[in-house]
Amino acid sequence: MSDAPIVHIDPAAFHADPYPVLALMRDDTPVCYVPELGATLFTRRDDVFVQEKRVDVFSSHQPAGLLTRIMGPNMMRKDGDAHMFERRALFPALSPRTVRDVLAPQFCALVQGHIDRLKPLGRCDLVTDYAMPVAADALRIMTGLTNMEAADLDAASQAMLDAAANYRGDAEVDAKGLGYAARVLELIKARLPELRRSPDLSIISVLDQAGLDVNTIAGNVRVIIGGGQNEPRDAIAGTIWALLSHPEQHALITDGTASYGDAFGEYVRFVAPIGMSPRRVARDDTACGVALEKDELIFFMFGSACRDAAHFTNPDRFDITRNTGPAIPFGAGPHFCAGAAASKNLIAGHAVPMLLDQLPDLTLDADVPFAGWAFRGPVSCPVRWKS
Repeated sequence: MSDAPIVHIDPAAFHADPYPVLALMRDDTPVCYVPELGATLFTRRDDVFVQEKRVDVFSSHQPAGLLTRIMGPNMMRKDGDAHMFERRALFPALSPRTVRDVLAPQFCALVQGHIDRLKPLGRCDLVTDYAMPVAADALRIMTGLTNMEAADLDAASQAMLDAAANYRGDAEVDAKGLGYAARVLELIKARLPELRRSPDLSIISVLDQAGLDVNTIAGNVRVIIGGGQNEPRDAIAGTIWALLSHPEQHALITDGTASYGDAFGEYVRFVAPIGMSPRRVARDDTACGVALEKDELIFFMFGSACRDAAHFTNPDRFDITRNTGPAIPFGAGPHFCAGAAASKNLIAGHAVPMLLDQLPDLTLDADVPFAGWAFRGPVSCPVRWKS
């Protein structure tokens, strides 16, 4: 392991709210080894921004890593030419043009359908009743996995991500994640004959057209299901929660001072849905004054970087007027989230503004608990309105 200072955490408390501990780490031990996680953490924004790009030292290639073991071969766990080949193959499915011309109209229609379904009810849980099915239906469109129901896709995402973050080695968590991974593979195999007859711009189709084998297609689709379901689900519910609990911020949008894009950018800084990214040390080296050993595990803590007081005044405050340019909720290096544009379009362009515009009396109906540090978001978000 590295010679970084050792910092112990209470895993349960860190899961409930990692930000107080991360703030102390940034101040006192910005690079530290946490025995409970078995990893060295980089917590300051500038350190993460610089070091994540040193792929010759901090490699995404982790053949024995949890993500690879659960998801299979995928571009997230490849570097250099191997990573870029698969990223280029994916590009047609998520390009700005595809988002604008193909995905956005479908996002608008599916969001409207869910709003129409909820309107007569007068109350719901934004996480399970709105954000989850909206994110899942958008993901079904993007991936081409239209033979998987929204609730099943959400469960698969959660199970696989839980297993990919199962650093404590819970056998039941592993088994559930691997079971859903196998199910995704079978559903992809079932879709391929139709997509080969009629190719489209879905992720399964473009990766197949690029010549990737079915196991590599499945590995990438599983990873995309993980980040592409949880992050939009949590950011939809979370951004709405933030605006409802900070009405003075929402007023800035209604009077034209700010935009829903500003609110989205500030929310993913304030509560980064993807809180960290793991890397394997490829060779003995040093970083930020810390000696690192080959093959040890390190975590780049995006959630901590996004609350670094060196870049954000009052970082624990939700403020949609702030400059979020330095924030790195989607990463900073070659593994910058390929679906960031699609996510922003779905959330800031449709899911958040359409709901708030069509339910102007929407009100929080109970406390909203948050959880997670590797992936973080609201556990539930009860709301009500006049039906």
